[in-house]
Amino acid sequence: MGSARNLNVAFQLLSELSLQPTSPSGSRASGRTSELLSNLGQAEFKDLKALATANHVILRSFEPLHRILAADGKSQAAEWVSAAMKDEAARIHDAVDFLQQICSVLEGGGCPVTVIKSLDHWPDLGNDLDLYTDARPERFIEIMRLRFNARLANRSWGDRLANKWNFVIPGLSELVEVHVGRLGQTGEQTEVTRSLSARTQTIEVGDHTFRVAAPEDRIVISALQRMYRHFYIRLCDVVDNARLLDARLVDFVYLETLGAAAGIWEGIANYLKIISEYVESYRGFGVPLPASVEETATFGAGQISFRRNFLRVPILPHSLHLYASELRTLMLKGDLRNGLRLSLLPGLATAAAIEQKITGSDKGIW
Repeated sequence: MGSARNLNVAFQLLSELSLQPTSPSGSRASGRTSELLSNLGQAEFKDLKALATANHVILRSFEPLHRILAADGKSQAAEWVSAAMKDEAARIHDAVDFLQQICSVLEGGGCPVTVIKSLDHWPDLGNDLDLYTDARPERFIEIMRLRFNARLANRSWGDRLANKWNFVIPGLSELVEVHVGRLGQTGEQTEVTRSLSARTQTIEVGDHTFRVAAPEDRIVISALQRMYRHFYIRLCDVVDNARLLDARLVDFVYLETLGAAAGIWEGIANYLKIISEYVESYRGFGVPLPASVEETATFGAGQISFRRNFLRVPILPHSLHLYASELRTLMLKGDLRNGLRLSLLPGLATAAAIEQKITGSDKGIW
């Protein structure tokens, strides 16, 4: 990756391309886009691609970029962008074909599955193929091994707490990650999963049909991952949820009820406020949110910053406060088992930080 300044410029450019409404001509660059492009040389386009890939917006950002470059007569750069899009589209095509086979085989074997996270980015796709199921682990592990010659990846401490398994399948570059009965970094969230499978929706993706989480559950899962686990927000998270909210597909009464019961409504509200304010900074207006979100949110986009390829959420004091609120809710409800799981998070995070410092990777922990 390039310098911090160039990466910041590249991230702003990707944000502009992904969030700015298309101009009437479909190819003219806004003044801000032109300025950002002028600050990136041809040699830095590789960094732009790597950043777009890490943030799962390569197709959604490179398509308008290609139109702009072609309209400006920058044929060499346009061809490079087009080639990058074709490579990514081919990867996604193969992965989605595999995903359809996996879902069909598991369903046929008595293991109903819901695709979570991965297809939220469509037409882009994440690095893993994530599934949720209430089935017994022994059953789907057997099916994956027999039908796909899959092998189980090593499970970290975090994987075991979260009750998830990762599979390596020959011919598939992406890991298949199966979450069973629990969500959250330590698997503390069973309140959320009680109704997840019953509320799924069917969507068409290319020539395939998939069962995916309902809009409210998609937001909850995304908020759990970003605000309570990784403490950073990817550009795709902003784009995905903005699209969902702009379409007015979210039942906010249900979302608040579910979030409050799980002890994470404040985190969800903060997450949505960050998204709305970040979107507003690029297109001039945010996403439609009810008063309850504004009343609950305690911080927004002004408290996040771009560092190390993503938008970073401050751990102190914001993330620590959200963690304490979630833990307090679980304990007050008498949910001691899940509260105990969540109480292990600080120790797990400390171990992960030490492992990262010593080995350069925290994979054995998280």
